Amino acid sequence: MAHWLLIIFLALFHHQAHSQEELPTNYEYYTNNGIVSGLSANQSDFLLNGKNITILSGAFHYFRVHPNYWRDRLRNMRAAGLNTIETYVPWNLHEPYSGVYDFGNGSSDFEEFLDVEKFIKLAQEEDLFVLLRPGPYICSEWEFGGLPAWLLGIPDIKLRTNDSIYLSYVSRYFEKLFKIIAPLQFPNGGPIIALQVENEYGNTWNIDADYLKSLAKIYRDNGITELLYTSDPVLGVGVQGALLGELLVTANFNSNAKGNLDYLKSVQPDKPIMTMEYWSGWFDHYTENHTNNLVPLSRYRTVLEDILSYPSSVNIYMFVGSTNWGFTNGAGDATYGLNNSGLQPTITSYDYDGPITEQGQLTSKFNATAELLLKYNPVKTQLPEPVPALDPIKYNSIEIKEQILLSELIDEYPSKIQSSNIIPMEKLPINNNSGQTFGYIVYRKSQLDLNAGAVLKITGYVRDHVLVLLNGKLLNPILQGISDLDGFGFWRLENSTIILTNETVKNATLDLVVENNARNNFGNLDQFQQYKGLIDNVLIDETILTDWELVPLEFRRSWNQQLKGWHNITNRNVPSLYRVTFNVSSVPVRDTFVNVQFWTKGILIINGFVLGRIFVVGPQQSLYLPAGLLQEGQNEIIVFEHFSAPTHLEFSEEMIYGLHY
Repeated sequence: MAHWLLIIFLALFHHQAHSQEELPTNYEYYTNNGIVSGLSANQSDFLLNGKNITILSGAFHYFRVHPNYWRDRLRNMRAAGLNTIETYVPWNLHEPYSGVYDFGNGSSDFEEFLDVEKFIKLAQEEDLFVLLRPGPYICSEWEFGGLPAWLLGIPDIKLRTNDSIYLSYVSRYFEKLFKIIAPLQFPNGGPIIALQVENEYGNTWNIDADYLKSLAKIYRDNGITELLYTSDPVLGVGVQGALLGELLVTANFNSNAKGNLDYLKSVQPDKPIMTMEYWSGWFDHYTENHTNNLVPLSRYRTVLEDILSYPSSVNIYMFVGSTNWGFTNGAGDATYGLNNSGLQPTITSYDYDGPITEQGQLTSKFNATAELLLKYNPVKTQLPEPVPALDPIKYNSIEIKEQILLSELIDEYPSKIQSSNIIPMEKLPINNNSGQTFGYIVYRKSQLDLNAGAVLKITGYVRDHVLVLLNGKLLNPILQGISDLDGFGFWRLENSTIILTNETVKNATLDLVVENNARNNFGNLDQFQQYKGLIDNVLIDETILTDWELVPLEFRRSWNQQLKGWHNITNRNVPSLYRVTFNVSSVPVRDTFVNVQFWTKGILIINGFVLGRIFVVGPQQSLYLPAGLLQEGQNEIIVFEHFSAPTHLEFSEEMIYGLHY
């Protein structure tokens, strides 16, 4: 299907090709007499360097796409007729530990994804302007909305407020970021034409104009001179998250374009109209039916035309489908409370049903977008031909022969942390006192004497999934489907209990292995005071346990690549790591998908990098594996499986969806 869509588009493109060479590029048109001014919103239409511009943008998050594909995706966006791209900037990746930064050369696990300067310059090379959304909070269905989890370890901090403690950390980070960003603004010869302040602050229902003013001042104090704006679902929250008269107000929606844009016009009668997020599709939470979140082409096209004909500038969110690598998926919370029972983790895939898929294929929405932009953009400029994505390949099935039991891994962990009481991930004295952000935390209690029928009780709520091992034996019931999430081991159940033994046991070792499934990325301010692991007392027969050993299983790349102790498989029905190796000989190396529908719950690691999550409940049943994470020759895949493993690792040529009830 994708090939036919590309053929149709190329035919339309070549129909226009005879006049393309006579047209200016985007940059030539807006800079041909030199650069005098940046983007202005001081009148009813946007002016860029004194010329009218309809901003035609698409969202493309550099940190969610392998950098080998940055240029191809950018070129295809330009080929569709866009003149601008938009991206968030994730604070939690760029400052993974307090005072430790990575902008593409910081040696973190995400180093290769984080060269934001290179990405912005590539956008300019591909004839595109840039809308930048630095946050500090970005939402984006991203872990903790892009906020660093180490902030939670700072006493008395009040996130996303005018709190001086919080703002001091924001200011420190923005000083580093804006040293890179400020020279890339349009008046300095770069592509950045506007920047967003915070993100959908109206959704917090906390009216705090001073906070937004403080952020804007930090921007200005660090050399940001271009247009600043806010964005909100305005028909739902009005302008309570905006600074009318100081920052341009923009709207986010996927229906009722006229109602939303009329509202913008009513509150800003003499300003340009901008749809900052027109949602091209939607994302999936685990346990949701994927097809329920698809947006039909007819509806997508109708609303987009309503926006363009209004007329309004637009940013299509998302334009480029992408991936929540590793542990970076965010979560919603259906209860809007702190008890964790309503946690709704987002899946690893962030395909979003947009014009360009997660794997880079052009969809029917791409063609519809190109036709409408050609129709409604009065400024005609040169457009490149689209770059076709290579079809993914299905590698051969691999028999799984090697294993490390989770209990063995914990036994051999070199530096266990001693703690009198239960503490959450974020307060561990590791990573230069930045705590633990991603992965699993083990709470080990040794030398236990247990009576027959001894009952373990975890008070409050698990955050978010716990495996209970007694002397290395898994006690949890095996996860079968969605209904099991209401039972022991998962976040929905309050004050959960499990029988540890039916007979007397002396000198036993108890391990509680807790997985962070995602921190909330959306909601009111209370939603951002959250911790992972365990935060409440653990009891056996109503006696509170103390004196724990804690093990932070972060699954960082350097650690994953040096795992030792692999042996032949002894038991497939106990929490374990499994390893396979395989050779890639195709040149160029091709994308693939790993079929995970025969696994239960866990993570998959490729050549040391955590690719994504496995969760049998669905809807996602395969993981996109881009060629850039593979290498010619030998490759290694490790799967950490919580429950039960299959005999073979399988691949696929496409994404697989399905639910297990």
